[in-house]
Amino acid sequence: MSRAALPPLHALLALAVVAVWGTNFVVIRWALDDLPPLTFAALRFTFALLPAVFFLKKPNVSWRNLAAYGVLIGVGQFGLLYIAMTQWISPGLASLVVQIQAFFTVGFAMMLAGEKIRRFQLLALALAASGLVWLMAHTSAEVTPLGLALVVGAALGWAGGNTVARTAGPVNMLAYVVWSSLFAAPPLFALAFLFEGWPAVSQGLARADLGTWACVLWQSVGNTIFGYASWAWLLARHPAATIAPLSLLVPVFGMGASAILLGEPLTSWKLTAAVLVLGGLALNTLYPAWERRRAAVAAG
Repeated sequence: MSRAALPPLHALLALAVVAVWGTNFVVIRWALDDLPPLTFAALRFTFALLPAVFFLKKPNVSWRNLAAYGVLIGVGQFGLLYIAMTQWISPGLASLVVQIQAFFTVGFAMMLAGEKIRRFQLLALALAASGLVWLMAHTSAEVTPLGLALVVGAALGWAGGNTVARTAGPVNMLAYVVWSSLFAAPPLFALAFLFEGWPAVSQGLARADLGTWACVLWQSVGNTIFGYASWAWLLARHPAATIAPLSLLVPVFGMGASAILLGEPLTSWKLTAAVLVLGGLALNTLYPAWERRRAAVAAG
């Protein structure tokens, strides 16, 4: 591992990744104008799988592990997220709410390890939860109770996927994501045919133009291939405590891009919710590193 301070080029790469992940919510909204949500999700994972699977060796994990991750991320995270973003929550707010996966991930890890929750984690959770309650108190066309519930469900799927991935051990994360897409695309296609129906699927494909397919490829290549590969590359060269906090910028880019590109208003109630949720996430992410630094200073 290198020193904690990121070299300028590495910092720019990290910034590019979080910018792609944040603005990706606007890209999702654009594609949903033509494609039904489950069809869109199925196409996303199809192009994440192909042709990359022919160039990346299968990671040394069980098929069961890959299948669990693929279903949780494909159906659980993105399936629910895309459905929510059709009409029940705005892209900017979706980019904020889905970040509560961090608390679910920590909670799952604590349950598996039998650890007790700490005081700072309770405070962080209370801050983030108060932000969600604040959003519920201001339901409108931009955020509905159903939209919040679906995105919270997506966050649970994401956290479940994170937990499964951790049990895989140190693997090539890009190859892991690509091969797990083998188990994400088929159930998404099956659900699309079951709930959206062939007429809606075929009409969506017929409506899709070059811009729509560019959005699909951006999901697969930009968000998955570039994002995961670059993030894994950075984590291999720098402490996780240096890289992980940068993910807090994802909803900042998400809300900013939604405001600029979609005209989503940044109202005071929305900014208040963002401060509360991001404050809880920041406390949960940054406090352990600050605590270790303080202990090191006291010991030295």
